[in-house]
Amino acid sequence: MLPSSDQNEILKRRTFAIISHPDAGKTTLTEKLLLYGGAIHVAGAVKSNKIRKTATSDWMEIEKQRGISVATSVMGFDYAGHHINILDTPGHQDFAEDTFRTLTAVDSAIVVIDSAKGVETQTRRLMEVCRMRKTPVMVFMNKMDREGKDPFDLMDEAEKELGIHCTPVTWANGQGLKFESVFALNNRPAELSEKLQEDLEMIDGVYPEFDKEAYLRGDLAPVFFGSAYKTIGVQELLDFLVENAPSPLPVTAEERTVEPMEDKFTAFCFKIHANMDPNHRSCIAFFKICSGKFLRNTYYYHVRKDQQMRFAAPTCFMAQKKETVDEAFAGDVVGLPDTGNFKIGDTLTAGEKLHFKGLPSFSPEMFKYIDNADPMRQKQLEKGINQLMDEGVAQLFVSQLNGRKIIGTVGQLQFEVIQYRLEHEYQAKCRWQPLQMYKACWIESDDDAELDTFKKRKAQYMATDKEGRDVFMADSAYVLSMAQQDYKHITFHFTSEF
Repeated sequence: MLPSSDQNEILKRRTFAIISHPDAGKTTLTEKLLLYGGAIHVAGAVKSNKIRKTATSDWMEIEKQRGISVATSVMGFDYAGHHINILDTPGHQDFAEDTFRTLTAVDSAIVVIDSAKGVETQTRRLMEVCRMRKTPVMVFMNKMDREGKDPFDLMDEAEKELGIHCTPVTWANGQGLKFESVFALNNRPAELSEKLQEDLEMIDGVYPEFDKEAYLRGDLAPVFFGSAYKTIGVQELLDFLVENAPSPLPVTAEERTVEPMEDKFTAFCFKIHANMDPNHRSCIAFFKICSGKFLRNTYYYHVRKDQQMRFAAPTCFMAQKKETVDEAFAGDVVGLPDTGNFKIGDTLTAGEKLHFKGLPSFSPEMFKYIDNADPMRQKQLEKGINQLMDEGVAQLFVSQLNGRKIIGTVGQLQFEVIQYRLEHEYQAKCRWQPLQMYKACWIESDDDAELDTFKKRKAQYMATDKEGRDVFMADSAYVLSMAQQDYKHITFHFTSEF
């Protein structure tokens, strides 16, 4: 076990994700949490303290132009004797895969709901992942300063749509133009309007008191009301989170369960990002520390590569601003400079062979051929495609029929982001050509003869992924269904993790 001083550091950690449908106010809430933590001094501020129009956590150029988050930002700050690690995730459904992977690196989550729109599609999908992982969840009903749904209707909708029991911890004093404040239900104002008196009687009759154990099991979601834009109800949320959200939890590896207080260091890579600093064409691999303590310039074991590595410049982040760290603890996220050594899912340990699962690539739903639009920039294009694919922005397949590169994504926006980033970060230009394709399936079989026959007969549909694995590119649901019927000894996988 670690010495008690290091154990205390781990107990201080609160590592959580903020998830929502686009435009629910997730990034604004992140900013206000950072303000309370003293990590920034003005909303939208950068290091120089000048105000700019874009949020601190949306630092990529395309994010500023489109007003959306397309990459997970990692931000750390100290507050009330605790160390807070926020992972702000993309809301846009085209980048859901990035969010799914981020949820493997957190111990709890805050779900942000727009009180005018209620629970939306992307929120439901992300909540399914939280339920599957039994991640403790808090709900923040945002934008109470606008006319919206009745708070009780919002509570009912959250329970029904998110599939979790809810109980209010704060309640709104008014709504829309009449919204003034929130108050904690365990510390009610002495003077109450008749409407609030009626609300509180109903709350007492309908909702259970907050049960911390039920919350930690993922069975009960405490609900908060407020306006991130007006900074109302945010501090109540943060104070409650510090008090009740879990410190780092055990993480299950293929070989065993890893406890955070173990003295041996372990971590896994859940994200890779190219060009964090446009002046230095470098990649950063984000590692979630699962156990022990990380030290700079110490040798650690890279399990997949079977080699020792050390890191002279590990970093922690406050959005784009990064600082070199000498040590980090279970629950923290560290950024390690990457020159092509890491892939998503990689493990670093003090020497033990461990493999952390739960970081799959999903079968894409849209496909296009990618061609070079500038023959003088072939090397730059190759490098750009490889780095962006390592990030998990999209997936690369090479057709075995004609050797052409195929990019597979979840949505159209990813193609736009890839094209933009290739041009602005790598000075490379690409052209897209449409490709009618239904599904990419990873295939495997214990029957080598049947697998060989299948690959020969379906040669025009076969491709390899970035790891050189066989992928069947079915151009219709019918073709896929017939292949599954005709080849009983072949397994068709719809995620890369098998």
